[in-house]
Amino acid sequence: MEVETSIAGNPHVGGLTMVASVVRLKVTLDDVEPIVMRRVVVPFTIRLSRLHEVLQAAMGWTNSHLYEFRMRNVGFGLPDESWGDGPIDARRVTLLSAVQDTGAKSFKYLYDFGDGWEHSIKIERIFPADGTEKPMLLEAKGNCPPEDVGGPWGYQEFCDALADPAHERHAEIHEWWGGSDYDPAAANFSQLNKAVDDLAAKWARKARRKT
Repeated sequence: MEVETSIAGNPHVGGLTMVASVVRLKVTLDDVEPIVMRRVVVPFTIRLSRLHEVLQAAMGWTNSHLYEFRMRNVGFGLPDESWGDGPIDARRVTLLSAVQDTGAKSFKYLYDFGDGWEHSIKIERIFPADGTEKPMLLEAKGNCPPEDVGGPWGYQEFCDALADPAHERHAEIHEWWGGSDYDPAAANFSQLNKAVDDLAAKWARKARRKT
C-alpha cells in the first residue's frame, strides 16, 4: 500500500474498474456523543452484504437487525419479496459497482430500523492492492452503544442515567445493563480488531473450501 490516491478527482471511480484496489473508509455514528468512529480498509470489490458484516464487527454491533446502505437515494439491503420497491440485493452488489453506478463518494449505512442507527461513511483513500485484500480495522474511537437501547436519544438517556446515581432511572438502567461499568468514550480496539480478523479468517476458510 505504498501509493495512495484520494477519491476526490480519481477518474477510476466513475470509469475504469479498479479490481486490484482497497479503500479506506471513515465510519462515524451519527447523532451521538462522545464520537463513535472507525477507520477500516476493505477490498473495493467487497460485496455490500460483506461490508455490512465488517461494519458490524468493527463497530461492535451484534448483527441482530436489518440494515440498508443508502447511496444518493438508492438503497441496498436484503430485499423483501412482499415489497416490489424494496432495496437492491446487497448480496449481489459490490462497493465498487455501487460507487460507480451512483457516483457517491460518501454514503449512509442504517442499522436496526427500530432504533435507527445511522452511520456516515466516507471513502477517504484508494490504495493499490498489495496481495493482502482482507478487511482491516485501523482506528477506533468511542464505545459502541448497547443494542436495543432506543437509538441516539435512548443512548443519551442510558449514559446519563448510568453515570448519575441520582438519576430517576439509574437503578432501572443499571439493572437492565447488568451492573457492569460502561464508558462511552472507550473503544476496546483489541476486541474489535479480533472480531474483524476473525471475520476475514472465516471468509478465507470458505474460499479455500470452494477451491
